[in-house]
Amino acid sequence: MGILAWIIVGVIAGWLANLIIGGSGGLIGSIIIGVIGALVGGWLSTSILGLPYDVTGINLTSILVATTGAVVVLFVAGLIRR
Repeated sequence: MGILAWIIVGVIAGWLANLIIGGSGGLIGSIIIGVIGALVGGWLSTSILGLPYDVTGINLTSILVATTGAVVVLFVAGLIRR
């Protein structure tokens, strides 16, 4: 997956995660959270849950995996801030 695809999936996943958790970080923050979420979501789905889903391009499955990972990242970050 190319860098442009990672950025596009990152923006979408970061934006959706910010809507779900409630936060704002602007465009750059959404990209960073989304890309980190894609890594975390891909790791969770394949290594921990044993599912065949990974972030493989700009498609619905990749966006859902990345968004789930971004929500987890934002949730854990919120717990650490407390």
